[in-house]
Amino acid sequence: MGLKDLIQLKPKDPILKLSDDGLSEESRKRTYHEAGFRDSSRNMGNSQTLSICLDAIYAKFENEEKELRHKQEELKKPYTQEQHAKESEIKGFQVAIDNASDSIKQKEDKNQEINETIKELKFEITDLPQNPDVYGVPAKKGASAKFWIGLVVLAPITVYLFTFYASVVYSAMEKQFTYDDQRWYVPDAIIRASEDGFQALATVVFAPFIFIGLGYLIHMFYQKKKLVSYFKLTGVVLATLAFDVLLAFFVEKKLWELNVVDENATYGFSEAVQSQEFWLIIFLGFIAYLIWGFIFDFVMEEHKEKDKVKNAIRKRNEQIAIHREQIHDNKAKIDELKSLIQGLKEKITKARGRINELQRIIDGTIVPTKEYKLYASEYLQGWLTFINEKLVIAKPEKDRLIEECIEVSKVHLDRVGVRDDYQNTVFTKTL
Repeated sequence: MGLKDLIQLKPKDPILKLSDDGLSEESRKRTYHEAGFRDSSRNMGNSQTLSICLDAIYAKFENEEKELRHKQEELKKPYTQEQHAKESEIKGFQVAIDNASDSIKQKEDKNQEINETIKELKFEITDLPQNPDVYGVPAKKGASAKFWIGLVVLAPITVYLFTFYASVVYSAMEKQFTYDDQRWYVPDAIIRASEDGFQALATVVFAPFIFIGLGYLIHMFYQKKKLVSYFKLTGVVLATLAFDVLLAFFVEKKLWELNVVDENATYGFSEAVQSQEFWLIIFLGFIAYLIWGFIFDFVMEEHKEKDKVKNAIRKRNEQIAIHREQIHDNKAKIDELKSLIQGLKEKITKARGRINELQRIIDGTIVPTKEYKLYASEYLQGWLTFINEKLVIAKPEKDRLIEECIEVSKVHLDRVGVRDDYQNTVFTKTL
C-alpha cells in the first residue's frame, strides 16, 4: 500500500450535530463504521489500542444521546411516571399513618376513660354495703348482720323440729308402749325405726319435712301481702294445728290404752283435752313450728335485702369484666395499628429509596445499550475491515489479530453493561 492510498483512506473526522430529529440509523451506522476504519488505520489495527478507542466511542455515543433531549425525555418517561407514582404512594401511606395514629390516640383516650370508670365501680363495690341508698339500691343497712343472726337462731330450731316430730311420729305410729317405757319423746327414734324396717324408717325420717314444708309455706304466702295469701296462710296454720292435734291424740290414746282398767271404756277428744301431755305435745310442736316459720320468713326477707346489695355488686363486677375486655380489645387493636404504621414507614423508606434511584436515572444520561451494541459492532467492523483489506501482514498473524480484537470488543461490551440477555435494558451514568 502506497502513500497515496493512505492519504485516500484517512478522511477528516466527521462532525455529528445531532438534533432531536437525529440522523437516520443507516447514516449513523456508516459514521461509526468509517470511524472504526479510520482509527484502525491510524493504529495499524492494534488490539490494545482498540480497547481505548472503544471507551472513547462509548463516551462519544453517550454524548450524542445526551444531545437528543426529546429522546432522553422519552427514555426517562417511564422512570418519571414511576417516580410520580411512588410519590403518590408515599402520600397515601402518610394519610394511612395519620389515620392510624388518630385511631391509636382515640383508643388510648378511650382506655383511659374506661380505667377511670373501673376505679369508680371498684369504689362503689366497697361503699355499696354501707350506703346502698346512695346508689339507688333499695336495701336496708345492716341486712347482712340480721341475716346471719336469724340464720343462727333458725338452725337449732330446725334441728329441734326435726327431732321432735321424728319422736312424736314414731310414738304415734310405730312405738309399742310398755309399763316400763311410757315416754312419748324418743331421742333415738330414727335408730329404733331403722330396726323396725325401711317403711318405719322412711316414715320417721321424712315426716318432719312435712312440718318444715308447711313452715316454708308461711313465708311464701306471707310475703305476697294479698288477702288471698292471708287466707291461704290461715289455712296452712290451721292444717298444721290439726296435724299436731292428731299426733298428740294418737300418742295419748296409746298411753290411755296401756293404763285403762275398764275394757268397755272409750277414748275420745273430750278425754284427750283433759290431758296435760296432750297440750304439751301440741304446744311443743305447733308453737315451735310457728316460730320457725316466722323466723324463716324473716331470714328470707333479710336475704332478699342482702341479695339486693349482692346483685348490685355482681352487676358492677360484670361491668368491670366487660370494661377490662374492652381495654384488652383496644390494646390488641392498638398493637395492630402500630404494626401497620411500622410496615407503612418501611414502605415509605423503600419508596423514597426508589425515588432517589429514579432521580439519579432522570438526572443522568440514559444509554440504550441495544442501540450502542449495534453502533459498537459497526465500529468494530470498520476496524476489522481495515485489517482484512489494508493491513499487510501474514494471514495467520492477521487471523490472530482479528480474534484479539473481537475478544477486546466482548470485554468492552461486558464492562459497559451490554449483554445478550439484557439487550433491552438501559444503563445510566450520573452527570
